Amino acid sequence: MAVNRVPVLKRCRSLGLEPAYLGYDKKSNRTARTGKKMSEYGLQLREKQKAKFIYGVLEKPFRNYYKKADRMKGMTGENLMTMLEARLDSVVFRMGFARTRREARQVVDHKHILVNGKCVNIPSYQVKAGDVIEVKESAKTMQRYKDILEVTAGRLTPEWMDVEKEAFKGTVKQLPTREMIDVPVDEMLIVELYSK
Repeated sequence: MAVNRVPVLKRCRSLGLEPAYLGYDKKSNRTARTGKKMSEYGLQLREKQKAKFIYGVLEKPFRNYYKKADRMKGMTGENLMTMLEARLDSVVFRMGFARTRREARQVVDHKHILVNGKCVNIPSYQVKAGDVIEVKESAKTMQRYKDILEVTAGRLTPEWMDVEKEAFKGTVKQLPTREMIDVPVDEMLIVELYSK
């Protein structure tokens, strides 16, 4: 499995991203290199890289998401963002069961997450409206989750999910619309890039 080993803050800086979108509370000195004006292609590419980096998706699966989003009804860009946001690792992160997106992926990998009572260890699993996501009973008592709860206690829960943080349990009320996703990505540029 390919793993992105680029230091997070360095990557955030090069993409002009706030680390908070990945769950890091550090500040990145948002001084993206200025000087040359970026070409249209450069801007499109940067948006795609931003989306891939935030959600931790590699090129091939990302392209597959795009193709699927393109076949769905509605706006391709919005469909793409909804699908990325509905990944199990992203939902676990949003529910506050992990400090960072990378940790959310690891928590899922380690079989600590149940979807509707069944263990799911695929970070890219697409959750559906009505799905109940919870941390496995045996994992709830681990010190790791007590620490996570402390760190994520003040984090806002998106309006499209109900979460009982102390119980480490949450329900996906509906799939998010683009307005509900607070990720600084201009998905229209990604669509333009892929539709060439």
